[in-house]
Amino acid sequence: MPFIEENKSLKNYNTFGLDVNADYFTSIHSIDELISVLKDDHFSDTSKMFLGGGSNVLLTKDFHGLIIHNCLKGIEVVSRDADFVMVKAASGEGWHDFVLYCIENGFGGVENMSLIPGSVGAGPMQNIGAYGVEMKDVFYELEALNLETLQLEKFNNADCKFGYRESVFKNEKKNKYFIASVTFRLNLNATVNTTYGAIQQQLQTMNVEHPTIKNVSDAVIAIRSSKLPNPAVLGNSGSFFKNPEITSIQYERLKNDFPNVVAYPTNNGYKLAAGWLIEQCGWKGKVVGNCGSHKDQALVLVNYGNASGDEIYQLALAIQQSVLDKFQVTIIPEVNIV
Repeated sequence: MPFIEENKSLKNYNTFGLDVNADYFTSIHSIDELISVLKDDHFSDTSKMFLGGGSNVLLTKDFHGLIIHNCLKGIEVVSRDADFVMVKAASGEGWHDFVLYCIENGFGGVENMSLIPGSVGAGPMQNIGAYGVEMKDVFYELEALNLETLQLEKFNNADCKFGYRESVFKNEKKNKYFIASVTFRLNLNATVNTTYGAIQQQLQTMNVEHPTIKNVSDAVIAIRSSKLPNPAVLGNSGSFFKNPEITSIQYERLKNDFPNVVAYPTNNGYKLAAGWLIEQCGWKGKVVGNCGSHKDQALVLVNYGNASGDEIYQLALAIQQSVLDKFQVTIIPEVNIV
């Protein structure tokens, strides 16, 4: 049974740097430790929440329950052939650390998702993605502990019902499973993807004509570092809102009123750039009390040092309402609000 702390500050366990307290806190390093906590009668009726890197959560108040901090570690090559390699990573591994491991070993497929904050376990839950690549593109399977039966179960790609920043674990199976490990199918003869966003331009700046997966990773890191504040310096959770998806009919109406609207075609219509929508409403760089919208990326809400979670939440609501009023488009938080 792992050690249980009481009245624990979570300031160092969320990237917004919000100083809220949990009634109880423990760190688990194995599934057996987790099961022992879940079986403890003292916590049988206690609310529980898992925290990994704390990069995708907005804590609006003290948590009256048990925080279980995921510290599961380990990366292993499960199998390989001439073209592909299966790599299994524990859910508590840092996502970017995992990406760097893959690049160092020549495993292609995740380089475009370099520098995304958070843990490996949060990846499939959110179906994380960046620069034209999503988790579902490299995902093979995961193991998750059923919190009711305390049995490990496997989920393949179809089982996870991946969508845009969505999965079964954010919907019908929310709070019913703990993701223990994720197995990825990666390419040993990778063809790099440099068509999305500013990657090609950044590679030109770096004087790279024939990019490797490391070159692409370096380019993504440079782009993200120039646009997104470091949470260690300025509290934030990266992109706060998802890019909204609309129908082609809605897009034509919107383009008629706003010819410069930034949008990308999808299979079902168009995806709008939420950052552009927010910026057009005058929020970019705006400071409200102790928080605000970042000066370089309107999509990123930041804590200037003393903001409360509720203060940031109220800012998010105000931004949502202004976008709805101006564009008749609803933007939905990507961040989990607790």
